[in-house]
Amino acid sequence: MEQKANTFLETERLGKLMAKYAIPCVISLLVAALYNIVDQIFIANADYLGSYGNAANTVVFPLTVVALSIAVMIGDGCCAFVSISLGRNDKEAAHKSIGSAVLLCIASGLILTAVYLVLQEPILTLFGGRVNKETFRHAKEYFFWITLGVPFYMFGQALNPIIRSDGSPKFAMASTLAGAVANIILDPIFIFVFRWGMMGAAVATVLGQIITAVLAVWYLCHMKAVRLERSSFRFHGSLAKKYLPLGICSFLSQISLVMAMAAIQNMTLKYSSVDPIFGQTQYTQIPMAVLGIVMKFFQIVISISVGLAAGCIPVVGYNIGAGRRDRAKSLFTRLLAAEAIVGAVALLIVELFPRQLIGIFGAANESVYYTEYAVKCFRVYLCMMVLATVNKGTFIYLQSLGRAFASTAISMVREVLFGVGFALLLPQWFGLDGVLYSMPVSDLLTFVICVIVIRYTYKTLDCGEKRRTEHE
Repeated sequence: MEQKANTFLETERLGKLMAKYAIPCVISLLVAALYNIVDQIFIANADYLGSYGNAANTVVFPLTVVALSIAVMIGDGCCAFVSISLGRNDKEAAHKSIGSAVLLCIASGLILTAVYLVLQEPILTLFGGRVNKETFRHAKEYFFWITLGVPFYMFGQALNPIIRSDGSPKFAMASTLAGAVANIILDPIFIFVFRWGMMGAAVATVLGQIITAVLAVWYLCHMKAVRLERSSFRFHGSLAKKYLPLGICSFLSQISLVMAMAAIQNMTLKYSSVDPIFGQTQYTQIPMAVLGIVMKFFQIVISISVGLAAGCIPVVGYNIGAGRRDRAKSLFTRLLAAEAIVGAVALLIVELFPRQLIGIFGAANESVYYTEYAVKCFRVYLCMMVLATVNKGTFIYLQSLGRAFASTAISMVREVLFGVGFALLLPQWFGLDGVLYSMPVSDLLTFVICVIVIRYTYKTLDCGEKRRTEHE
């Protein structure tokens, strides 16, 4: 019988495996999150852009998440499927699913780019871009150039988990890091030296994304556990029906986040216009700009949370495929503990140092209202981060078990029912503050559901392990 690939996933210590896979994944996702936040830092500190440019960046951000949602659906789904296939020693399914995923990613990237170019103004308006004329002008400029990089961005993000499933988490991390470093170097040159404004920030980002995509192409030609063939690069519909459902949770968690952002940004636009302070023309863009900054910080924290869980996908998937449910359960316990620690550290930072955080984003060049609103936004909007990180880890772990429906259902409840619902409802009573309350209320109610799911997951893993030992 042919020896299985990646057998160390069944025998190596779980702590060592978690470090090997999760840490590079965390760094990869952190670097990906930094693409946008680095732009915002340099934009905020450019005297000719300031809070107008920051608000424009906030408007465009959800539209990059749409691209990311499609990419992670393909990439995470394929990653989980490949890991399970290798655990079962089904190498044919593994290589064909990767080739199919590559083609699907390229096609979807080109289609999304075309949609964005044709419907630019209506899309920006939908996400609150018409705060004022200056913000809308900056948003259009930034969005146009970011749109041209969408195919490269999606390709790099989709291939990242696939590369991890092949047993190369460090390369996945390095490819993303290379693009981010290029972005960090080019941003100040294009914004401060060439004074290209929003175009400069966007072009720096796109060039970094191209570097990541090129490195992903190189890796496809040098894979280890999976050998790609010409026959791999065909769209295998039967395999897509198997791996896409495994990534649907990743898709819905991102796309539903976009829906929540649209609701939050439109409520911010609506209620800031009637606020005694922010209703004044010179301050109208401040709530939108600040909210974007706080969202970006939260995105960094969630990137760590998702990275911890997504890094466990190949390990969990392989052990489930190999029948080692005891190891899958132990890894779940470690993951939940790590998620809680990440959330607790992040919570301490936002509660103790909100002024220092907003100072990074050009507070010295803005009015006192900018800083005051940012402090409130950090402390209220993010006060349930411990629960948010545990919730996110639970969603993704269920995905790695192949329980796409359960994972998707809980994610949809969090982001759509709670996230969108409370964002639309609470401002009617609390105004702008209601927008801020929507986040912690949603995370608290979701955690109640996750506690039930966690208990059930432990129980089913115990039952599965008991049946395995009895059979032996």
